[in-house]
Amino acid sequence: MKAVELGWVVLVVLLGLVASGKANVYIVTVEGEPIISYKGGENGFEATAVESDEKLDTASELVTSYASHLEKKHDMLLGMLFEHGSYKKLYSYKHLINGFSVHLSPEQAETLRRAPGVKSVERDWKVRRLTTHTPQFLGLPTGVWPTGGGCDRAGEDIVIGFVDSGIYPHHPSFSSHHTDPYGPVPKYRGKCEIDPDTKRNFCNGKIIGAQHFAEAAKAAGAFNPAIDFASPLDGDGHGSHTAAIAAGNNGIPVRVNGHEFGKASGMAPRARIAVYKALYRLFGGFVADVVAAIDQAVHDGVDILSLSVGPNSPPTSTKTTFLNPFDATLLEAVKAGVFVAQAAGNGGPFPKTLVSYSPWITSVAAAIDDRRYKNHLTMGNGKILAGIGLSPSTHPNLTYTMVAANDVLWDSSVSKYSPSDCQRPEVLNKKLVEGNILLCGYSFNFVVGTASIKKVSETAKSLGAVGFVLAVENVSPGTKFDPVPVSIPGILITDVSKTMDLIDYYNVSTPRDWTGRVKGFKAIGSIGDGLMPILHKSAPEVALFSARGPNIKDFNFQDADLLKPDILAPGSLIWAAWSLNGTDEPNFVGEGFALISGTSMAAPHIAGIAALLKQKHPRWSPAAIKSALMTTTTKLDRGGRPLQAQQYSETEAMKLVTATPFDYGSGHVNPRAALDPGLIFDAGYEDYLGFLCTTPGIDIHEIRKYTNTPCNTTMGRPSNFNTPSITISHLVGTQTVTRTVTNVAGEETYAITARMHPSIAIETRPSAMTLRPGASRKFSVTLTTRSITGSYCFGSITMKGSRGHKVVIPVVAMGHWR
Repeated sequence: MKAVELGWVVLVVLLGLVASGKANVYIVTVEGEPIISYKGGENGFEATAVESDEKLDTASELVTSYASHLEKKHDMLLGMLFEHGSYKKLYSYKHLINGFSVHLSPEQAETLRRAPGVKSVERDWKVRRLTTHTPQFLGLPTGVWPTGGGCDRAGEDIVIGFVDSGIYPHHPSFSSHHTDPYGPVPKYRGKCEIDPDTKRNFCNGKIIGAQHFAEAAKAAGAFNPAIDFASPLDGDGHGSHTAAIAAGNNGIPVRVNGHEFGKASGMAPRARIAVYKALYRLFGGFVADVVAAIDQAVHDGVDILSLSVGPNSPPTSTKTTFLNPFDATLLEAVKAGVFVAQAAGNGGPFPKTLVSYSPWITSVAAAIDDRRYKNHLTMGNGKILAGIGLSPSTHPNLTYTMVAANDVLWDSSVSKYSPSDCQRPEVLNKKLVEGNILLCGYSFNFVVGTASIKKVSETAKSLGAVGFVLAVENVSPGTKFDPVPVSIPGILITDVSKTMDLIDYYNVSTPRDWTGRVKGFKAIGSIGDGLMPILHKSAPEVALFSARGPNIKDFNFQDADLLKPDILAPGSLIWAAWSLNGTDEPNFVGEGFALISGTSMAAPHIAGIAALLKQKHPRWSPAAIKSALMTTTTKLDRGGRPLQAQQYSETEAMKLVTATPFDYGSGHVNPRAALDPGLIFDAGYEDYLGFLCTTPGIDIHEIRKYTNTPCNTTMGRPSNFNTPSITISHLVGTQTVTRTVTNVAGEETYAITARMHPSIAIETRPSAMTLRPGASRKFSVTLTTRSITGSYCFGSITMKGSRGHKVVIPVVAMGHWR
């Protein structure tokens, strides 16, 4: 983290302080209950606590007076310890956690840590972004939207909060001009900031709230108002993209470079958008700002939170993955009835790369859907090289001379500018390029973002080339190549062996003199049409970059008895709105739409679908919505085969392997089935506390510090937590776990069956149960180690109902002798 130097010499002379270190931002929690859990006891202040899944009445006099009381106590504590002007309080956290963030020196932080009434002082750390056709792929227009009144009513009056990089409010995906008027939503109390430049309101009915949070970023010296914008305006593109995926208007034409790539729509096109900007283009964001944004969103009354953000390496003082200011704030958000979808992370395909850990969060992995874009280069020797490129073709009946950038330089002095990556048209000879296909090399500059395919296209176009080829000569593991829309024929050759074929053909066809100078360009070729997608039956597949389990309970990477990710959703090559100011993707600068990939794109799919479930079942808890999504997933692709996951082969090339729950969680989301799941596995605040209290290695004092609640649970083991999956990381002998299901449909009898890898025996009791509407029943699952394999084994439990419902939960266990 970049720190800001305070004028220490001046302070020491004028204030008599002993302070020598650089100032940092610290997140501080103090004794006393936050609003959500305050049960009374402070003189003159009545209780404000809510029951699990109950909304806060933030406008009540009780809440506002107690909030003011907490903030005064925060100010008083700082004022008693430090001279005025030697610190800066950034935020008071009052609703979900009781504490504040403050900018001060390490010495002051140590003083604060030892002060009476202070529970924790943690140095702030950074977070990062975890960076169309999918409504049809998911069956929303025909199978889901009609149940909520059609696309014109899908998500009506549900408010989705986005903690992201802001929004571009003028985009047609967020327009309110061509829809039925949006009325007020009384439950939502968020405010709308005014654009400081245009003086226009950021809200329009569709966008119902818009605020930004940057105090920690400013204190750290990372914030630049010229490019980061001190407003909810999206200077990145990421926030507009995620908001449009979840709740963008239906049927918006996706036009880039004069070509329409289809119509874009959000999952819940009538849902409202509440913007809480806490991420910025160059540095990501800071936990202190993100926590403030989440706290405000819950205070304002959002129904759903979409988080395409995850922490960088946590501070050394954080011992467990589940307990830090970020996850603790989200626990309290869920207690207040808010469903939270978070991107699982982009560290795949390696194990234990998740950045979303906790049971109260729905952690979303990324899938490739059935739409793929491909293109090809046909060479004069008859060979056809496959590649990618969203471009028109060269003239179908003609071939064109190919010229390499290094062979058309004005002179050798320009070689210092990396001319082969075709970013600078001024170093290339237009007379030699005009009318030909320009060959360029994919350098490291493209990986780090200082070069772009868009710029290659602009260079080729400005020099009069008919098209371009960008060839990858060597590749690092994990390099992700996505197709980029360009206005002239163009192709990216990503396979190094195909690049070698191109280089061999070009060299053989290009005679040179004894100095190496080209005597004549004889290589010819043509570029195909890459604008039309190809639909694949192998979809969905788990994307290579999608973070993998197993889940971890601490930062020593010890395995947790909780399956993560929870669910798989589309996250690869997603078309959605982009900010005209957006700079996150250099290939889409200045465009109104972008085609990008990441678990960042998968999380808002789930947030939008959760809004549809919330609309149909307004009284369901966050855990009930999560359960309905998880138990109705599919584990088969469109061809009826088990889901596959992209993985590295021994040669570091990409291959497909049979996917496991560590890749996809419970499976790929099936929105139509989720609307009517039959049974749900419900859970509330006490259940989450029970999970924490029974997880070995978590200090009960740490739990109380964050939750203000003592451990008093009968859960026994974390594997008994009532989630729609079973995970036992250390199975010795025999272990029995219990689950409780609640019937949310008509009376039905369910037959319960189980299957498991042969090395572990599995048994369920009872083998059948009948449930009346609203009734709950327990069942038990007994696992016994038969043999030790040294790896995790997978299975499932299926509950098949007499009226057609089918509930499936994954089972994951690793057997040990002791």
